[in-house]
Order: sequence, then C-alpha cells, then structure tokens
Amino acid sequence: MTGRDLPTIWVLGDQLARDHGALAGYEPGECRVLLIESDALVRGSRWHRQRLHVVLSAMRHFAAELRDEGFEVDERRAESFATGLAAHRAQYSPSRVVAARPFSIDAHERLAAMDVDLVDHDFFLTEADQFAEWAGARKSLRMEDFYRWQRRRLDVLMDGEDPAGGAWNFDHDNRERPPKDGRAWPTLTRFALDDIDRAVLADLDESGAPTWGDDPDGLWPVTRAQALVRLGDFIDRGLAPFGPHEDAMLAAEWKLAHSVLSSALNLGLLHPEEVVRAAEAAYRDGDAPINSVEGFVRQIIGWREYVWSLYWYRGAAYREENQLAATRPVPPAFTGDAPTQMRCVEITVEGLRERAYGHHIQRLMVLGNLALTAGVEPWGMSEWMRVTFIDGAEWVMVPNVIGMALHADGGRMATKPYAAGGAYMNRMSDYCAGCRFDPKKRTGDDACPFTSLYWDFLARNEQALSGNHRMGQQLAGMRRLADLDETRVRAAEVLERLSAGEL
Repeated sequence: MTGRDLPTIWVLGDQLARDHGALAGYEPGECRVLLIESDALVRGSRWHRQRLHVVLSAMRHFAAELRDEGFEVDERRAESFATGLAAHRAQYSPSRVVAARPFSIDAHERLAAMDVDLVDHDFFLTEADQFAEWAGARKSLRMEDFYRWQRRRLDVLMDGEDPAGGAWNFDHDNRERPPKDGRAWPTLTRFALDDIDRAVLADLDESGAPTWGDDPDGLWPVTRAQALVRLGDFIDRGLAPFGPHEDAMLAAEWKLAHSVLSSALNLGLLHPEEVVRAAEAAYRDGDAPINSVEGFVRQIIGWREYVWSLYWYRGAAYREENQLAATRPVPPAFTGDAPTQMRCVEITVEGLRERAYGHHIQRLMVLGNLALTAGVEPWGMSEWMRVTFIDGAEWVMVPNVIGMALHADGGRMATKPYAAGGAYMNRMSDYCAGCRFDPKKRTGDDACPFTSLYWDFLARNEQALSGNHRMGQQLAGMRRLADLDETRVRAAEVLERLSAGEL
C-alpha cells in the first residue's frame, strides 16, 4: 500500500491495547494509527489532576511504543475530536478510518456521525447480545444470577459442573470488621515519572484546565508493562489477604489488600481475562484461599461485567433516572471546596485529593450513602465521580451511582437503598474514633449526620419505599421513633450546613 492507501486505526484513550480492539491483527506498514487529545474535553470539566494525567500519559506512552514497533503514528492535540480527525484526513487522505466501538453512548454517536467505521471489540468478556439473551424475559436482573451464569459460561473457578470450593459465594467469610492488630498490608510498586509524564503535567498547567488534587507520584500504571507489575503485586501479595476485609475501612490504610487494578483495566492496559485467570491460578496452586479468590473474581466477571452490560442494556435514558426526586448539588465537602468535621468524609476526600482513589465501600457507604440520604441529584453525583476517580468512566459511574448508590432507578438494579446510619460506619471502620459526632445519636449538635439523615431519608421517602418488601423492618422502626420529629429537625440543620460547607 502507498501512504494514502493506508487505513487509519483511531485508538481511543481508554482502548490502549495492542492485541485488542481495532488495532488487533494489524502489523506495521498495514495501517496508520491516530490518537487525539481533545483540549475541549480536558478543559470541559474540573478533573482530578491524576485522572487526566493517567489517560494522557498512557496515550503518549502507547504512541511511543507503537512507533518503536514500526507503526506510523499521528499523535494530535486538537480543540476537539472532530477537528483533530478533520485535520488528520486533510493531511493523510486515509482510505478509511476505523475505531473500536467507544465505551460511552455519546462518544459512540459522535464517532458514527464522523463517518468512522466502528468495529466490535473484545475489551470485555460479555457482548451486548449475550447479556440481552441472558436477561431475556427475566422480571428482575440480579447480579448474583448473572455472576453464576458467567462462572459457568467462562469456566472460571469451576470444578466440572460445581463451583470451586463447594459454594458460589463466600461473602460470609469476607465481611469481617476492620482488624485492630496493626498488621502490615501489601505494598505497591511505584513507577518513576519519566519525560512523558512530566510533559503531560506541563501541558496541563499550560492548558488552564480547572484541575484539582495532588500531582501524580508514580502510583498509577501508564504502560502495559507497569500494569503487569501491578497485577503481579496483587497476585503475589494482595490476593490472599484480600477477602476477609474487603468491606472494611481503616484511617491509616487507604487500600488494605484491594487490587487497585481498575484504572489499568479501564484504560485497556490489562484485560479481564488475564486478570481472572491469574487469580484462579493462584487458587489452584494453593497460593490464595477460595474466599479471597472468589470475592475478587466476583468483582471482575460479576460486578464489572454486569455494570458494563447494564449501561448499554438500559441505554441513554438510564442516565436521567431520578425516582426519589433528589435535587441537591454535590456537597462542597466532597469536592474539596470546604472542610468537614465528619471524619469518615474527611478521610475519604483526603484520599481522593492525594490519589484520586477510594475503594468500593468508601464510594458506596461513605460518599454514596451520604449523597443518597442527603438527596444529591444523581446525574451530578455520577459526573463528579467520573472526573474525580482514577478509574472514572460513564459506563462505570452511571449504573454504580444512579442504580446502586442513589437508588435513582427505583430498585431495578439494587433491591433496596444502600442507606445506613452511623452504626454501619462504626462497625466497618475505625473512622468514628476521634470524630466529634456520635454515631449512636440522631438528635443534638453532636449527633452523627449519617444517623440523623438515615431516619429522615426513610421518613421523606416513606411512600416511595413502602412497596419494597426489604424495607418493611426499617420503615417500621422509623415509625416507632418517639423523637422522629426532633430527628428530622436535626436532619434539616445537617442538610443546610452540608450544602453551605459548614458541617
């Protein structure tokens, strides 16, 4: 082929894989590779600085690796994807432009409108038609049912027709309270920043993008080689102790034994197949117990694939769900624009500032729980989390926030709201020690905001929740409260101070 006969393979910033997506099967000389950094996207939101850096640095490292392999790469910064693509076409006149189907609904529509040939990809283990066939005529889509179907279909942790270890679910072994023995937790390899990393940070400064948060310090992988090191760290040191305390929270330990692989997975630097097979091999080799391995595998082929599939199955309208009519903005205590006296929120947000990360229970039961009981608007919360967390993406946040954390879909994803008072926080963390608020109190100036808001949430949503059989006991308990009116007065004060950044 001559240069102008070559097709262009447009690699998007969350599809950085040599052997998956649109680039799979091509060799140098058979195509030209395009990567576009959109200035409008960079400036369009208040991103966490590390969130932007990990994407842009990973893109630039990937481009460099492709050049080293012999590919012709057109790496562009442009005002938008549309202007970047137009400039590429004007310069190279490619025979066609091919991209793997984008991971967001809007991006899919935009690329299709740009006359880009969109091809199917294998970045996930579940295709849309497979999920639709599984969903079929089911009245409810339960993740547990999906997960067991996945185990059988993919032959993961199966002994013939039976689940490895004799059970599908080892949650009863994986909900231990936070340990108080001061144990050491698995360490992570850090990656030295290089010239590409430093250039990205300089460009962010020059762009005037309204970023927040600390600069990267080598925590997050930006190449496949680094991602494989991180995977090895977890399999060798983190997988075995992962399970028992996967729902615990400790003030002095930000990740416990969590894998922190999600950003590498969501950029395409790791593939879910290799991750679950590595975990299964550790179990088969006797290096990790079944409860830890099963709990981790559940996160990958169960929850992650379920969330991905639901995002596309529900479609664009799912983003607009707001069954509880929540309207409050994301609190300034979350965004770092105001201090907070709530120690659990303070610790979680400080972790966000330092690392753009919080593990799944911090997301669900600290940030999500407070947003739910305070009545934070679902789409606003989803968008804030998308641009704040290192692994943020619309397909990740829409089901997790709108469906799971904020119960905005009326229970189509989660069978009950994940609302809890301070007792949960006191049981599953050490955050309450030293906090000025008392998790046992629902009234008074020192009452825990979570506790006051929990009962107020039940009261103001009583009608909407009354048909949920899993909420009967909680609603009955709320109706028996002799001080419900006083509790709701306290909750109103909490809401006012939360919105004002004074709590």
